[in-house]
Amino acid sequence: MGADKPEVTIYSDGSSRGNPGPGGYGTILQYRDGAGTLHEREYSEGFPDTTNNRMEIMGVLRGFKELRKPCRVHVVSDSQYVVNAFSKGWLENWQAHGWRGSDKKTVKNVDLWQELLAVMEPHEADFSWIRGHDGHAENERCDRLATAAADRAGS
Repeated sequence: MGADKPEVTIYSDGSSRGNPGPGGYGTILQYRDGAGTLHEREYSEGFPDTTNNRMEIMGVLRGFKELRKPCRVHVVSDSQYVVNAFSKGWLENWQAHGWRGSDKKTVKNVDLWQELLAVMEPHEADFSWIRGHDGHAENERCDRLATAAADRAGS
């Protein structure tokens, strides 16, 4: 990754009450300024009828949409669906096969995957999976943001 770009960490989680059902995402952006001071921003949004996987993608998407210049981005998520799409080359395979999976069916959430790839374009990104509900402070906060957004969307 290029040393001239700011470094940002995106923590994200998605939630749905039912699958499909009311859902939400929670996202935390963290970066350090030149003096080493940590800055954070939190984002969340709820939707009345969605799926957990859509919310997992939406959380990461929102993080990238908030970046104002090219960055080196480390994405941390408890979603194997999102992390494996990048780390295991699923996205490349889906694109190469016209957004069809190994079962020859159209991949779910194509609209969000395409939007995510577009907003990621100017950035350098890597993805890490962490176990959910395992005491990771930022993941737990993202989970609280996501479930609160899902609860608001369902009421």
